[in-house]
Amino acid sequence: MNTLKTVFLMTLMTLLLMWVGSHYGGMQGMTMGLLFGGGVNLFTYWFSDKIALASNGAREVSEAEAPELHAIVRGLATRAGIPMPRVYITPSMSPNAFATGRNPGHAAVAVTQGILQLLSRDELEGVIGHELAHVLHRDILIGTVVATMAGLITWVARMAMWFGGGRDRRDNGLAGLIMLIVAPIAALLIQLSISRAREYDADAGGARIAGTPTGLANALEKLERGVQAVPMNVNPSSAHMFIVNPLSGKSLMALFSTHPPLEERIARLRSMPRG
Repeated sequence: MNTLKTVFLMTLMTLLLMWVGSHYGGMQGMTMGLLFGGGVNLFTYWFSDKIALASNGAREVSEAEAPELHAIVRGLATRAGIPMPRVYITPSMSPNAFATGRNPGHAAVAVTQGILQLLSRDELEGVIGHELAHVLHRDILIGTVVATMAGLITWVARMAMWFGGGRDRRDNGLAGLIMLIVAPIAALLIQLSISRAREYDADAGGARIAGTPTGLANALEKLERGVQAVPMNVNPSSAHMFIVNPLSGKSLMALFSTHPPLEERIARLRSMPRG
């Protein structure tokens, strides 16, 4: 159901982009919006991993530097049937983790110093399993594409408002103002809904990869308290990448959160059969 929901929402996002382009430039504007969006998506497809790792100060570690972490990642990757991803550690003491890379053959898993100090081995296995599920489901690519499309819709709406255009300049008054406000909000809500759906799937997939949902459920309980105690300084546009919302120490409405409520995620994991 989450996969069908993702397909539906991404289709809705594409239609929204076409509508914005069509409103300001007719068929030509719609086509230009799609071509420009495709070009930006192609760029992010190839370079999203490098951008994500660099922006979070992640450093690749060898097996000699982090033998236990490498052993966990290698064992779970083998169980998931994907190549061994590159392993990174970020210096942040806020407990969190994320995966990146355009496909399983070019994936990387990054954990913070804080999460390594906070979690037990079985809890860390649950977290790594969750991140490998994202890799297996190609959620990194989906999230990048959706975020790019949402940003493009906002950019097109703002540029059109500044420079005018459209088939009839009389449409550039109230209609343009509505477009400027409604289109970006709609794109953001679709983006966040897709992100929440992928998190549920990654939780279930991570539990299956780890062999039990208990480790991940216990880890999420610790991470909720840990992130509130030590918030992470990240760009809000990259918050969707992490296993728990790094901004959750701040009050955010559930509708505008990149992640489902942790209580719901934990409850779903607790209801899964062990083993």
